[in-house]
Amino acid sequence: MIIRRKHRILIVVIFIILTLFILKGILPNLIKSVYPMKYESAMSRYAMEYGLDLHLIATIIKVESNYDCLAISNKGAIGLMQIKPSTGKWIAEQIGIKDFDEEMLYEPEINIRMGCWYLDYLLEYYKGNVQLALAAYNGGLGNVNKWLKNKDYSDDGVSLKSIPFEETKTYLKRISRTYNIYKRLYSTSN
Repeated sequence: MIIRRKHRILIVVIFIILTLFILKGILPNLIKSVYPMKYESAMSRYAMEYGLDLHLIATIIKVESNYDCLAISNKGAIGLMQIKPSTGKWIAEQIGIKDFDEEMLYEPEINIRMGCWYLDYLLEYYKGNVQLALAAYNGGLGNVNKWLKNKDYSDDGVSLKSIPFEETKTYLKRISRTYNIYKRLYSTSN
């Protein structure tokens, strides 16, 4: 009886160990299929060009469009990094893209270039404050500037204590969670 019990325990322990080894090999690939790094060449190129964190670019694309280059938001933002046509036209003028057409926003290379340029612009505008830049990326630069001037949302005019747009609040939380996942999955030190 004791031998049978020890035998069962040994089988269960071996099963658990084998399962853990299998999951250790499969789980990261499974998670990477949910949190991909598609368009890595373009993301890397423009992250480097604009001095941005590659994991942050991947995160923005995941949260904004889930890597669907044909995505269109209910507010008319287009492509991977969800750029509105009017913003795309302005960015195109700033970076020298001639004959801009909103159809260009569906092209991953152009969309990533424009999104990275715009994020860099917002980071410079807000003196490196990532929270403000991301809030502006989602909720609009004009809105963030209004919030900074309002004592209900900012004590000092340079940081936000609260955000009145629920969508932007949720966006920042999703960005934070997703960024941590990308950082863990794709850091070279892993």
